[in-house]
Amino acid sequence: MFLIVGLGNPGKEYERTRHNIGFEIIDYISNKYNIDINREKFKGLYGTGIIEGQKVILLKPTTYMNLSGDSIREVMNFYNITEDEVLVIYDDISLNIGKLRIREKGSAGGHNGIKSIIKNLGGDKFPRIKVGVGAPEHDLVSHVLGKFKDDEWRHMSKVIPVVNDAVIEAIKNDVKESMNKFNGVTIEI
Repeated sequence: MFLIVGLGNPGKEYERTRHNIGFEIIDYISNKYNIDINREKFKGLYGTGIIEGQKVILLKPTTYMNLSGDSIREVMNFYNITEDEVLVIYDDISLNIGKLRIREKGSAGGHNGIKSIIKNLGGDKFPRIKVGVGAPEHDLVSHVLGKFKDDEWRHMSKVIPVVNDAVIEAIKNDVKESMNKFNGVTIEI
């Protein structure tokens, strides 16, 4: 079983913001594989289904970014999921739009959602896909909570299916295979 988590903030005002790219990708996967994210429990919205013959849980924590780990921990405890069966998808300001970086473990790098997950799991050994949203020109908070410009969103609409492919590669084979295939790739408009 895999727990695939997209990080973001709940509420209409956060839709299509840089910080919510994890939610956008979970929605894409949900639509592509006909998995309804319609259950509310574990401090999140989730749905279960089958992808590539594997049972998966798609999760969007509704705790706001800073407490994402609370939701993930509850799901892991309930379903007896280990850290290596979790895949977290989130925004990364140190990567340009169109870049992905897949890791098996690592520090939070200043990302409050990842800090919360590390705190809740007691360590940083869980797979993750970082999705580049570009560096802020001025204020960090207004950048990550700001909506993508139209040209940036067109670019992200090309990135999201590639992130889906990276997730599928991790499910079918493993995270190392996904890293080998997708790290270093730049998705162009």
